[in-house]
Amino acid sequence: MPGSAPAARPRRLEYLPVALFASVMGLSGLSVAWRLAAGRYGAPDWIAHGLAGAAVLAFVAISAAYLVKLFAASDAVRAEFAHPVAGNLFGTVLISLLLLPIVIAPVALRVAQAMWIVGAIGMLGFAWLMIDRWMSDRQQVAHATPAWMVPVVGLLDVPLALPGLELPPMHGLMVACLAIGLFFAVPLFTMVFARLLFEAPLSDALQPTLLILVAPFAVGFSTYVATVGSVDLFAQALYALTLFVLTVLLGRLRLLGRCCPFRTSWWAVSFPLAAAAAAAIRFATTMPGLIADVVALALLALASLVIAGLAGRTLLGIARGELRTLSS
Repeated sequence: MPGSAPAARPRRLEYLPVALFASVMGLSGLSVAWRLAAGRYGAPDWIAHGLAGAAVLAFVAISAAYLVKLFAASDAVRAEFAHPVAGNLFGTVLISLLLLPIVIAPVALRVAQAMWIVGAIGMLGFAWLMIDRWMSDRQQVAHATPAWMVPVVGLLDVPLALPGLELPPMHGLMVACLAIGLFFAVPLFTMVFARLLFEAPLSDALQPTLLILVAPFAVGFSTYVATVGSVDLFAQALYALTLFVLTVLLGRLRLLGRCCPFRTSWWAVSFPLAAAAAAAIRFATTMPGLIADVVALALLALASLVIAGLAGRTLLGIARGELRTLSS
Protein backbone atom coordinates (compact mmCIF):
# COMPACT_ATOMS: atom_id res chain seq x y z
CA MET A 1 0.00 0.00 0.00
CA PRO A 2 1.26 3.53 -0.77
CA GLY A 3 1.04 4.67 2.84
CA SER A 4 2.94 1.71 4.31
CA ALA A 5 6.49 2.72 3.30
CA PRO A 6 6.68 6.01 5.25
CA ALA A 7 5.38 4.29 8.38
CA ALA A 8 7.88 1.44 8.08
CA ARG A 9 10.92 3.73 8.00
CA PRO A 10 10.54 5.25 11.47
CA ARG A 11 9.96 1.77 12.90
CA ARG A 12 13.16 0.62 11.27
CA LEU A 13 15.09 3.62 12.62
CA GLU A 14 13.81 2.81 16.10
CA TYR A 15 16.59 0.22 16.26
CA LEU A 16 19.32 2.70 15.23
CA PRO A 17 21.84 2.64 18.12
CA VAL A 18 23.52 5.83 19.24
CA ALA A 19 26.72 3.78 19.40
CA LEU A 20 26.87 3.99 15.59
CA PHE A 21 28.45 7.44 16.10
CA ALA A 22 31.55 5.42 17.00
CA SER A 23 32.02 5.09 13.23
CA VAL A 24 32.47 8.87 13.03
CA MET A 25 35.04 8.66 15.82
CA GLY A 26 36.93 5.90 14.05
CA LEU A 27 36.98 7.65 10.67
CA SER A 28 38.00 10.97 12.24
CA GLY A 29 40.73 9.35 14.29
CA LEU A 30 42.07 7.49 11.26
CA SER A 31 42.08 10.73 9.26
CA VAL A 32 44.21 12.32 11.99
CA ALA A 33 46.57 9.34 11.95
CA TRP A 34 47.01 9.55 8.17
CA ARG A 35 47.60 13.31 8.40
CA LEU A 36 50.38 12.63 10.90
CA ALA A 37 51.70 9.90 8.59
CA ALA A 38 51.82 12.43 5.75
CA GLY A 39 54.06 14.65 7.85
CA ARG A 40 56.26 11.85 9.14
CA TYR A 41 56.41 9.41 6.23
CA GLY A 42 55.21 11.43 3.23
CA ALA A 43 51.94 9.51 2.91
CA PRO A 44 49.53 10.94 0.30
CA ASP A 45 47.41 13.79 1.66
CA TRP A 46 44.33 12.59 -0.21
CA ILE A 47 43.94 9.63 2.14
CA ALA A 48 43.50 11.88 5.19
CA HIS A 49 41.23 14.21 3.21
CA GLY A 50 39.10 11.32 1.96
CA LEU A 51 38.70 9.91 5.46
CA ALA A 52 37.77 13.35 6.76
CA GLY A 53 35.09 13.62 4.09
CA ALA A 54 33.79 10.16 4.96
CA ALA A 55 33.65 11.12 8.65
CA VAL A 56 31.64 14.26 7.88
CA LEU A 57 29.23 12.34 5.64
CA ALA A 58 28.80 9.63 8.27
CA PHE A 59 28.11 12.24 10.94
CA VAL A 60 25.51 14.02 8.83
CA ALA A 61 23.78 10.77 7.80
CA ILE A 62 23.71 9.24 11.29
CA SER A 63 22.64 12.53 12.89
CA ALA A 64 19.76 12.89 10.44
CA ALA A 65 18.66 9.30 11.00
CA TYR A 66 18.89 9.61 14.77
CA LEU A 67 16.85 12.83 14.70
CA VAL A 68 14.14 10.89 12.88
CA LYS A 69 14.35 8.27 15.63
CA LEU A 70 14.17 11.01 18.28
CA PHE A 71 10.90 12.37 16.91
CA ALA A 72 9.40 9.09 15.69
CA ALA A 73 10.42 6.87 18.62
CA SER A 74 11.24 9.17 21.52
CA ASP A 75 10.45 6.43 24.04
CA ALA A 76 13.20 4.28 22.54
CA VAL A 77 15.68 7.17 22.83
CA ARG A 78 14.76 7.78 26.47
CA ALA A 79 15.11 4.07 27.24
CA GLU A 80 18.50 3.99 25.53
CA PHE A 81 19.73 7.00 27.51
CA ALA A 82 18.47 5.55 30.80
CA HIS A 83 20.17 2.19 30.19
CA PRO A 84 23.14 1.72 32.56
CA VAL A 85 25.41 0.63 29.70
CA ALA A 86 24.00 2.13 26.49
CA GLY A 87 23.47 5.52 28.16
CA ASN A 88 27.23 6.05 28.32
CA LEU A 89 27.43 5.70 24.54
CA PHE A 90 25.62 9.00 24.01
CA GLY A 91 29.07 10.39 24.64
CA THR A 92 30.03 9.18 21.15
CA VAL A 93 27.94 12.01 19.69
CA LEU A 94 29.87 14.61 21.67
CA ILE A 95 33.24 12.99 21.02
CA SER A 96 32.43 13.15 17.30
CA LEU A 97 31.86 16.90 17.72
CA LEU A 98 35.30 17.15 19.35
CA LEU A 99 37.17 15.09 16.75
CA LEU A 100 35.61 16.42 13.55
CA PRO A 101 37.01 19.95 14.13
CA ILE A 102 40.53 18.53 13.91
CA VAL A 103 39.96 17.33 10.35
CA ILE A 104 37.73 20.16 9.05
CA ALA A 105 39.53 23.16 10.59
CA PRO A 106 41.85 23.58 7.56
CA VAL A 107 38.85 24.09 5.23
CA ALA A 108 36.09 25.42 7.52
CA LEU A 109 37.64 27.04 10.59
CA ARG A 110 34.50 28.80 11.85
CA VAL A 111 32.42 25.64 11.56
CA ALA A 112 35.15 23.70 13.36
CA GLN A 113 35.24 26.28 16.15
CA ALA A 114 31.47 26.17 16.61
CA MET A 115 31.42 22.36 16.63
CA TRP A 116 34.21 22.21 19.18
CA ILE A 117 32.53 24.70 21.51
CA VAL A 118 29.27 22.74 21.42
CA GLY A 119 31.14 19.46 21.87
CA ALA A 120 33.31 20.72 24.74
CA ILE A 121 30.40 22.20 26.70
CA GLY A 122 28.27 19.13 26.03
CA MET A 123 31.07 16.72 26.99
CA LEU A 124 31.76 18.46 30.29
CA GLY A 125 28.06 18.40 31.12
CA PHE A 126 27.66 14.78 30.01
CA ALA A 127 30.65 13.60 32.04
CA TRP A 128 29.31 15.38 35.12
CA LEU A 129 25.87 13.84 34.56
CA MET A 130 27.17 10.30 34.15
CA ILE A 131 29.48 10.46 37.15
CA ASP A 132 26.61 11.88 39.22
CA ARG A 133 24.42 9.00 38.01
CA TRP A 134 27.01 6.42 39.01
CA MET A 135 27.33 7.93 42.48
CA SER A 136 23.60 8.49 43.04
CA ASP A 137 22.27 5.05 42.12
CA ARG A 138 23.49 1.66 43.21
CA GLN A 139 25.22 0.03 40.26
CA GLN A 140 25.32 -3.64 39.37
CA VAL A 141 28.70 -5.25 38.78
CA ALA A 142 27.40 -6.75 35.53
CA HIS A 143 26.91 -3.23 34.17
CA ALA A 144 30.58 -2.33 34.63
CA THR A 145 31.55 -2.67 30.98
CA PRO A 146 34.14 -0.83 28.87
CA ALA A 147 31.34 1.50 27.72
CA TRP A 148 31.72 3.20 31.10
CA MET A 149 35.03 4.59 29.82
CA VAL A 150 33.35 6.69 27.12
CA PRO A 151 32.62 9.79 29.26
CA VAL A 152 36.22 9.69 30.51
CA VAL A 153 37.68 9.32 27.01
CA GLY A 154 35.41 12.16 25.93
CA LEU A 155 37.01 14.54 28.42
CA LEU A 156 40.45 13.54 27.19
CA ASP A 157 39.36 14.42 23.65
CA VAL A 158 38.45 18.01 24.56
CA PRO A 159 41.99 19.48 24.24
CA LEU A 160 43.03 17.67 21.04
CA ALA A 161 41.60 20.11 18.50
CA LEU A 162 42.49 23.31 20.38
CA PRO A 163 45.98 23.89 18.90
CA GLY A 164 44.50 24.20 15.39
CA LEU A 165 41.34 26.18 16.11
CA GLU A 166 42.86 29.67 16.63
CA LEU A 167 40.79 30.18 19.76
CA PRO A 168 41.99 32.15 22.82
CA PRO A 169 44.45 30.17 24.98
CA MET A 170 42.66 27.62 27.16
CA HIS A 171 45.56 25.90 28.88
CA GLY A 172 43.64 25.68 32.14
CA LEU A 173 40.78 23.85 30.42
CA MET A 174 43.24 21.49 28.73
CA VAL A 175 44.89 20.66 32.06
CA ALA A 176 41.51 20.21 33.79
CA CYS A 177 40.17 17.81 31.15
CA LEU A 178 43.43 15.87 31.12
CA ALA A 179 43.47 15.60 34.92
CA ILE A 180 39.81 14.61 35.29
CA GLY A 181 39.98 12.14 32.41
CA LEU A 182 43.10 10.36 33.65
CA PHE A 183 41.96 10.45 37.30
CA PHE A 184 38.68 8.68 36.57
CA ALA A 185 40.23 6.33 34.00
CA VAL A 186 42.16 4.49 36.73
CA PRO A 187 39.24 3.40 38.97
CA LEU A 188 36.98 2.74 35.99
CA PHE A 189 39.62 0.55 34.35
CA THR A 190 40.05 -1.28 37.67
CA MET A 191 36.31 -1.87 38.07
CA VAL A 192 35.90 -3.13 34.52
CA PHE A 193 38.95 -5.37 34.87
CA ALA A 194 37.61 -6.81 38.13
CA ARG A 195 34.23 -7.43 36.49
CA LEU A 196 35.97 -9.32 33.67
CA LEU A 197 37.87 -11.44 36.20
CA PHE A 198 35.10 -12.35 38.61
CA GLU A 199 31.82 -12.13 36.70
CA ALA A 200 30.35 -13.87 33.66
CA PRO A 201 31.99 -12.98 30.33
CA LEU A 202 30.64 -10.08 28.31
CA SER A 203 27.91 -10.95 25.84
CA ASP A 204 28.94 -11.48 22.23
CA ALA A 205 27.57 -8.07 21.27
CA LEU A 206 29.77 -6.37 23.88
CA GLN A 207 33.00 -8.27 23.17
CA PRO A 208 34.27 -5.62 20.70
CA THR A 209 33.93 -2.92 23.37
CA LEU A 210 36.93 -4.42 25.17
CA LEU A 211 39.14 -2.38 22.82
CA ILE A 212 37.75 0.76 24.49
CA LEU A 213 40.10 -0.05 27.37
CA VAL A 214 42.98 1.07 25.13
CA ALA A 215 41.49 4.51 24.49
CA PRO A 216 42.22 6.31 27.79
CA PHE A 217 45.94 5.61 27.43
CA ALA A 218 46.19 6.27 23.68
CA VAL A 219 44.12 9.46 23.80
CA GLY A 220 45.70 10.38 27.13
CA PHE A 221 49.14 10.26 25.50
CA SER A 222 48.12 12.54 22.62
CA THR A 223 46.29 14.94 24.94
CA TYR A 224 49.18 15.05 27.39
CA VAL A 225 51.65 15.85 24.60
CA ALA A 226 49.31 18.54 23.22
CA THR A 227 48.96 20.06 26.69
CA VAL A 228 52.57 19.84 27.88
CA GLY A 229 54.24 20.24 24.50
CA SER A 230 56.77 17.43 24.84
CA VAL A 231 57.14 13.68 25.26
CA ASP A 232 58.46 13.35 28.80
CA LEU A 233 58.68 10.27 31.01
CA PHE A 234 54.99 10.35 31.90
CA ALA A 235 54.03 10.56 28.23
CA GLN A 236 56.30 7.60 27.52
CA ALA A 237 54.59 5.68 30.31
CA LEU A 238 51.17 6.37 28.79
CA TYR A 239 52.41 5.21 25.40
CA ALA A 240 53.88 2.03 26.93
CA LEU A 241 50.52 1.33 28.61
CA THR A 242 48.80 1.85 25.26
CA LEU A 243 50.96 -0.76 23.57
CA PHE A 244 50.74 -3.25 26.44
CA VAL A 245 46.94 -3.12 26.79
CA LEU A 246 46.54 -3.21 23.01
CA THR A 247 48.70 -6.31 22.59
CA VAL A 248 46.72 -8.07 25.33
CA LEU A 249 43.43 -7.27 23.60
CA LEU A 250 44.46 -7.87 19.99
CA GLY A 251 43.85 -11.59 20.46
CA ARG A 252 40.23 -10.76 21.24
CA LEU A 253 40.01 -8.80 18.01
CA ARG A 254 41.36 -11.77 16.06
CA LEU A 255 38.68 -14.06 17.50
CA LEU A 256 35.72 -11.72 16.93
CA GLY A 257 34.80 -13.23 13.61
CA ARG A 258 34.54 -16.70 15.16
CA CYS A 259 32.63 -15.93 18.36
CA CYS A 260 30.48 -12.95 17.44
CA PRO A 261 28.39 -12.29 14.32
CA PHE A 262 28.89 -8.80 12.93
CA ARG A 263 27.03 -6.06 14.77
CA THR A 264 27.26 -2.28 14.74
CA SER A 265 28.93 -2.64 18.16
CA TRP A 266 32.03 -3.80 16.29
CA TRP A 267 32.67 -0.13 15.51
CA ALA A 268 33.81 0.15 19.13
CA VAL A 269 37.20 -1.17 18.01
CA SER A 270 37.72 1.55 15.39
CA PHE A 271 38.56 4.60 17.47
CA PRO A 272 40.89 2.86 19.95
CA LEU A 273 42.88 1.43 17.04
CA ALA A 274 42.99 4.80 15.26
CA ALA A 275 43.96 6.58 18.47
CA ALA A 276 46.73 4.05 19.09
CA ALA A 277 48.03 4.55 15.54
CA ALA A 278 48.01 8.34 15.96
CA ALA A 279 49.80 8.05 19.31
CA ALA A 280 52.43 5.76 17.78
CA ILE A 281 53.12 8.18 14.92
CA ARG A 282 53.37 11.10 17.34
CA PHE A 283 55.81 9.09 19.44
CA ALA A 284 57.88 8.11 16.38
CA THR A 285 57.98 11.74 15.22
CA THR A 286 59.25 12.97 18.58
CA MET A 287 61.52 10.02 19.38
CA PRO A 288 62.51 8.59 15.98
CA GLY A 289 63.89 5.10 15.65
CA LEU A 290 63.44 1.94 13.61
CA ILE A 291 61.30 0.15 16.19
CA ALA A 292 59.13 3.21 16.77
CA ASP A 293 58.52 3.57 13.03
CA VAL A 294 57.74 -0.12 12.56
CA VAL A 295 55.21 -0.04 15.39
CA ALA A 296 53.62 3.15 14.06
CA LEU A 297 53.29 1.85 10.50
CA ALA A 298 51.98 -1.52 11.68
CA LEU A 299 49.28 0.11 13.82
CA LEU A 300 48.34 2.48 10.99
CA ALA A 301 47.96 -0.46 8.60
CA LEU A 302 45.95 -2.46 11.14
CA ALA A 303 43.60 0.42 11.93
CA SER A 304 43.10 1.16 8.22
CA LEU A 305 42.30 -2.46 7.33
CA VAL A 306 39.91 -2.94 10.25
CA ILE A 307 38.03 0.31 9.64
CA ALA A 308 37.79 -0.38 5.90
CA GLY A 309 36.30 -3.79 6.71
CA LEU A 310 33.84 -2.32 9.21
CA ALA A 311 32.72 0.34 6.74
CA GLY A 312 32.20 -2.15 3.94
CA ARG A 313 30.25 -4.59 6.10
CA THR A 314 28.08 -1.84 7.59
CA LEU A 315 27.17 -0.38 4.21
CA LEU A 316 26.37 -3.86 2.92
CA GLY A 317 24.12 -4.51 5.91
CA ILE A 318 22.27 -1.22 5.46
CA ALA A 319 21.78 -1.94 1.76
CA ARG A 320 20.30 -5.34 2.67
CA GLY A 321 17.95 -3.79 5.24
CA GLU A 322 19.65 -5.56 8.14
CA LEU A 323 19.81 -2.56 10.49
CA ARG A 324 17.59 -4.16 13.14
CA THR A 325 19.62 -7.37 13.13
CA LEU A 326 22.96 -5.54 13.19
CA SER A 327 21.80 -3.38 16.11
CA SER A 328 20.62 -6.24 18.33
